[in-house]
Amino acid sequence: MATRSRMTTVVAVAAGMMALGAGVGVAGLASADPTATPSASSTAQPSTGGGSGNRPDGHGGPRGERDTELAQTLADKLGVTEAKVSEALQAIREANRPTAKPTTGSAEPDRGARQAELVSQLADKLGIDQAKVKAALDEIQTARQADRAAALKDDLDAAVKAGTLTQAEADAVTKAVQKGVINAGGHR
Repeated sequence: MATRSRMTTVVAVAAGMMALGAGVGVAGLASADPTATPSASSTAQPSTGGGSGNRPDGHGGPRGERDTELAQTLADKLGVTEAKVSEALQAIREANRPTAKPTTGSAEPDRGARQAELVSQLADKLGIDQAKVKAALDEIQTARQADRAAALKDDLDAAVKAGTLTQAEADAVTKAVQKGVINAGGHR
């Protein structure tokens, strides 16, 4: 029974890790919402969204904050204004919005192709070389992955220290995340 309890704990921790740092992957930027209201730590710029939350539909939450952070970071890396990046991402999202819900069992779009299309469209809208846009997006994605890995390690270390997991179980969760068996927030 103890083994089952430990396995349940490992699965529960793994599921929790999937929710951890559930950032928008760079390849999914075309479907992100970059028009969020800036946070207190950001530069004061008018929001292009409305409502009471961080997104134009009035819903707040971490997605809007991540989108604002993405627009700020991308703008800094590309040497353009945050507003210009936000407007470009919004236009790309609108142009690529699905017209119908996906059917059950339909294949997910190829991430590489989606990212290449995003790079192409963003470079076109911003008037910047595609290689520079791709490099900036790659840097952002690498930094986000490192942040998620560090957060996962911190959480697993805390679980080991608290006695919730053994070190071997924490190592197994880490390995499962690294191998893509478990998605610990973000995209594989």
